[in-house]
Amino acid sequence: MQVKFGTDGWRAIIAKDYTFDNLKLAALATARYIKTRPEKAKGICIGYDTRFMSKEFADFTAEVISSQGIKVYLANSFVSTPAVSLFTKAKQLAGGIVITASHNPPVYNGFKVKAAYGGPAHPEAIAEIESFLTDIDPAQPIVPDRKLIEYADMKTFYINHLKANIDLQLIRDSRIKIAHNAMYGAGQDIITRLFDESMVSCYHCTVNPGFGGINPEPMPQYIGEFVDFFREVETDVAIINDGDADRIGMLDEHGDFVDSHKLFALILKYLVEDKQQRGEVAKTFALTDIIDRICRKHDLVMHELQVGFKHVSKLMTTNDILIGGEESGGIGITSFLPERDGVYIGLLILEIMTRKEKTLSELVQELYDEYGFFCYKRNDLHVSEEKKQAIITRAAIGDLTSIAGYKVLKFSDLDGCKYHFEGGWLLIRASGTEPVLRLYCEADSQEKVDKVLAFAAKLA
Repeated sequence: MQVKFGTDGWRAIIAKDYTFDNLKLAALATARYIKTRPEKAKGICIGYDTRFMSKEFADFTAEVISSQGIKVYLANSFVSTPAVSLFTKAKQLAGGIVITASHNPPVYNGFKVKAAYGGPAHPEAIAEIESFLTDIDPAQPIVPDRKLIEYADMKTFYINHLKANIDLQLIRDSRIKIAHNAMYGAGQDIITRLFDESMVSCYHCTVNPGFGGINPEPMPQYIGEFVDFFREVETDVAIINDGDADRIGMLDEHGDFVDSHKLFALILKYLVEDKQQRGEVAKTFALTDIIDRICRKHDLVMHELQVGFKHVSKLMTTNDILIGGEESGGIGITSFLPERDGVYIGLLILEIMTRKEKTLSELVQELYDEYGFFCYKRNDLHVSEEKKQAIITRAAIGDLTSIAGYKVLKFSDLDGCKYHFEGGWLLIRASGTEPVLRLYCEADSQEKVDKVLAFAAKLA
C-alpha cells in the first residue's frame, strides 16, 4: 500500500508514489468516510496549491468524489489551506480536501483532510480513512458526476473573512510598509488585495512549481536572498508564508528573522494583557518554554501535545482553547478558525504593532525584558536510515546526564526524546512529513544552541 498518512495528511514524491492511481485510492477512502458523516448531504470542498500538477490532481479528486454521489465545491484557482478550512466550516460541509505538500520539497505533493469544524481531521478520523484503504479495489471504475461539481471562489470568501476580523483600517492609516514573501505558494494575491500597492512589496508572488529550488518553508536557511531584497526596498516588516500559507515567519525592521516561537508568545501576551481574553493554551512538544512562563504568570491552563497541528486543532474543538501552535510556524486562534493560518497571524502581528505603536523588534525586546533572552534553531539531518535510528536509539535511553557539557535536568518522551538542560532543551525526533531526522534546540544563547545541536548530530 503506497498511501500512508503522516503528521499532516498523505505526502509523497510525485510520479513515484504520488500518482493518479494512489490518489484515486486516497479519494475513494475519504469518500467512504464522508458518507459516514452527518453532514454528508452538504458535500465537501477541494482546494489546491501552486505545486506541479496540483490543479490536475484536484480536478481528478473532484471527479472521484463526485463518482460516489457526493457534492463537491472545487476551488476556481489555487488557494491557501486555511481558506479551504474556512469554506468547509462556513458552508457546514462534511469535510474538505487540500491538494498540497505544504512546506515539503518541490518533488512532493500531498493530500490534507479537513473536518467539518474547519481544521485538520482528528487522528481518529484519519485512522478511519486509512482503514478503508485496505478494502478498495484499485481497478474500481470512476464515472464522474459533473452535475455534482461546482466551482467556488474560496479565495475571495477567505479575504472577506480577514476583512471582518482584522482592523485593516488601523494598519492602513499607519502607512506601515510591508514585504510579503509568498515563497511562490498559495498565499500570494491575498496581502495585495487588502492594502494598496504603495504599502506592499511582493517577493516570489508568482507561480513557480520548483519554488526556486528550495523548500517553501519560512525558515532562515531558505530566505537569504529575501533578506537582501527586504533591506533594499526599505520596508518595516515582512510576512513570510509557506507553500500553502498556513505557516509563518517574519522579519523585523532590521531584517532579523522572528520565528513562530516569538510570534506565538507576542500574540498570547497581547490577547491576555491587552485584550483581556482568557482561555486555555495548546502548544506542541517542540515549542518554546516561554509559553509555559506566560501561562504561569497569568494562571492559564496549558496543554503540551505531540507534534502536529492536528493534535492542537482537536483540542480546539473540545476545550476552551484561546490560542494553539507549533514550532514549525503554525499558529491558530480559535475565535478565527481552529486551524493554523500564516496570513491571518501575520496581519494580527501588524495590528498589534500599529495599535501599540511599536516596531516588531521592540515587541520582541519587551518579551526578552520580561522573560529573558532565548533563541531557537532546528537542524534537519539528511542521514541514512541506519544513522537516524542509531541517534534515536541512543537518545531514547534517556540516561544522558549532560548535553554538550550542560547538566541534564529532565527527560521527556512525549514525541521524540527531549532533554531539558541548564538554560534550554534539546529535542530529537524523526519527521512525520519527510525522511529526515529533526534536531530542535532552544537555549539562552546562540552559542549554546549551536554547541548542543553539534553534540546531538554526533550522538550515535
